Amino acid sequence: MSEVEKKKITREGLRNAFKIYKYLKPFRREYYIGMFFLLGSSLASLAFPKLLGELVNSGNKEAAAHSINDIALLLGVVLLVQSVFSYFRIVLFVNVTEKTLAFLRQDTYNHLIKLPLKFFDQRRVGELNSRISSDIVLLQETLTTTLAEFIRQIITIIGGIALLAITSLKLTLFMLAVLPGIMILARIFGKFIRKFSKQVQAQVAESNTIVEETLQGIQSVKSYTNEYFEMARYRKKTNEIAEVGIVSGRYKGAFSAFIVFGLFGALVAVIWQGSALLSKGELIAGDLFSFVIYSAFVGGTIGGLATVYTSIQKFIGATEDLFAIFNEPEEDIKVVVVLSETDQLQGEISFQELTFAYPSRPNEKVLKKIDVSIAANQMVALVGASGAGKSTIASLLLRLHDPISGAILFDGKDSRDYSLSALRSQIALVPQDIFLFGGTIRENIAYGKTGATDEEITEAAQKANAMEFISRFPEKLDTLVGERGTQLSGGQRQRIAIARAVLKNPKILILDEATSSLDSESERLVQDALEKLMTGRTSVVIAHRLSTVRKADQILVLNHGELVEKGTHEELVQLPDGIYRNLSDLQFNLH
Repeated sequence: MSEVEKKKITREGLRNAFKIYKYLKPFRREYYIGMFFLLGSSLASLAFPKLLGELVNSGNKEAAAHSINDIALLLGVVLLVQSVFSYFRIVLFVNVTEKTLAFLRQDTYNHLIKLPLKFFDQRRVGELNSRISSDIVLLQETLTTTLAEFIRQIITIIGGIALLAITSLKLTLFMLAVLPGIMILARIFGKFIRKFSKQVQAQVAESNTIVEETLQGIQSVKSYTNEYFEMARYRKKTNEIAEVGIVSGRYKGAFSAFIVFGLFGALVAVIWQGSALLSKGELIAGDLFSFVIYSAFVGGTIGGLATVYTSIQKFIGATEDLFAIFNEPEEDIKVVVVLSETDQLQGEISFQELTFAYPSRPNEKVLKKIDVSIAANQMVALVGASGAGKSTIASLLLRLHDPISGAILFDGKDSRDYSLSALRSQIALVPQDIFLFGGTIRENIAYGKTGATDEEITEAAQKANAMEFISRFPEKLDTLVGERGTQLSGGQRQRIAIARAVLKNPKILILDEATSSLDSESERLVQDALEKLMTGRTSVVIAHRLSTVRKADQILVLNHGELVEKGTHEELVQLPDGIYRNLSDLQFNLH
């Protein structure tokens, strides 16, 4: 996944960034204590150069040994305090950050999983995964390290300059005129050189791609006698890498020379100016020693601000991308414990002037003014070519999408007037492409009813004809199915999906091409399980194989989103030049 984009620090960006602190609020006490230890360790680090200077000065005083020992002891205490404060600062910040980010990850995931399907239709899974992983890791780095470093640097710069000014105002003004500028130029120069390093890395990656492609496609290379063409291509790329590397080397050499001359030259200039003040009696040796260390502290810290600023820009970019997700409206999802009388379905379905277009293609109507009534416990088949709108009807029944006009009625009541969770809890979908989670067979079947007992799971598996193969596995229901169920055959996956639907015990069942792409034996077992499952409930069956829908109470024929034919199998085969009749002739008469 690409690096998080750096954003300019604006008022809006800062407003987004500060939203993160609502997640930190429950742990603010620990955070403030961590801030106290951060302040203490920063002040201790500022005291260190001053005490070193005092140690040097004490050598010129009477009773020097006593003074030296006292200052050395004080230095030891300061070091101990700084070490202890640094330990507690890091521990507290890490504790607060981990708790905060766990809270944020949970909130982000909980929000994501409640978003409507249209949101996911317009986003890549990799992008969303990046939001919840790499972006939050960046926030972790900022809250744990960058923020503390920024505060430490501000304290070091302000405190350091104040102590420098107290030591010698003249020398401070001279230092500020020379050293910070050199440090900033060094930072800019270093950033420029890193661009060349990235360019070399990119070209090396391209050259590796050439090697990988040619070796993988060596048969094609040889069959077309393109060995010398590939050799020339690789030679050109490696020569380009060498040229960029040579230019980069020149800049690295210039950078090294600049650091030696500029940085150390600036320090020499400060010491030279300090020595002049020393000779005039305006400064003493220990103070000059402290001054040089403080100058290095302040100069290095000012140079390091650029890195912190870049990290803050990335932090703002990450929070902006992350919180953009939170602006998306959630579906009204609730935990369904007991269905209220007003939310219970009897199984009657009506489509009234049903019209739909996907949000990504608003001008392309997938369904156009569909009018049809389905009685409770009927089996209704949807037939038509690919793209006719059959699977879209399944999505609308589950309210994964809502129609742009018209309505779907359950028992005479608009689907939008039902509790969304209650509605979906009474509808089961068995799709063509079965998705199984990577756990056990037991866990996948129990997904239809998460609190199911072992007896209920076993009974559902038997009704779905799944125990026939489950019992052959050494670990029975505890057999791992592998990622997406890859350890099982297509027919086995279908029967687990049917067992899941049996366990859910829905009032309305949707079968979307549930028996396609299966061998004859698997199809027979799956079809038998489906017939058991359809008994006593309204079933909407989408099928290309007309043999599976001949017994349907109603067959609805769709063509380019329109309902063009409706009736039983016997009625539809009588229609001259009918779409269903033509399909029937192709599948039955020509076999």
